[in-house]
Amino acid sequence: MSFPDRIERTLHLAHSPERVWAALTTAEGLGTWFGQRAEVDLRVGGVAKLSWDSGDTAALTIERVEAPRVFAYSWEIHGLPAGDPRRTLVEFTLEPTGAGTTLTVVETGFAQVPDADAHRTAYEGNTQGWTNELGELVAYLDGQA
Repeated sequence: MSFPDRIERTLHLAHSPERVWAALTTAEGLGTWFGQRAEVDLRVGGVAKLSWDSGDTAALTIERVEAPRVFAYSWEIHGLPAGDPRRTLVEFTLEPTGAGTTLTVVETGFAQVPDADAHRTAYEGNTQGWTNELGELVAYLDGQA
């Protein structure tokens, strides 16, 4: 049996690529829409650390930095035990448009989880998570106007 490996979302934003880039790659941006606090070492191999008031944390290993067009990181797969070496890759691609920016978010790597229940937990959790988080990104960007 084959499992879905990819989540993809495209947003048309009324903000410049530079503004969207800052929301994705700075501690202020990430710590507002994606977490409640963030630290960002913006370089390939660097780590962005996110934390929430609930005590939850996430560590994102930065894989690509091509300002202001491509930002990618890998992170733990939702639902797997802490320390599991498998990761998914999240890539943000920004394309300037006449009215702002087209942002495409692609997360891949779910197929490496062969157990049906674990795959469903990870894939469905992140599918819903991106719906929520990208809504928060839009709200954050629109609030800066």
